Amino acid sequence: MNRVSEMERKVTKFGNSLGLTMTDAFKQVGLEQGDMVQIEVNQSTGEIIIKKSAKVNLPNGISSDFMDTLADVMGEYDQTLKGLKDR
Repeated sequence: MNRVSEMERKVTKFGNSLGLTMTDAFKQVGLEQGDMVQIEVNQSTGEIIIKKSAKVNLPNGISSDFMDTLADVMGEYDQTLKGLKDR
């Protein structure tokens, strides 16, 4: 059964950063310290979506730094790349 939980949390300061605690939410989706997440920010709706990243075994010769850089570039040029697909 898919259950959606709603929580209201207060944004707090952690050192020089802003953050919030979501321990119960993390437990519900099986996130633990050190796990990677994907973060989507929708400025027009004011939504921030956090998704558990799928764990991937990288092929030999492909570093996680390369994959991080590739993900950054893909995110930055997402609309451009989608536009090229339709040409």
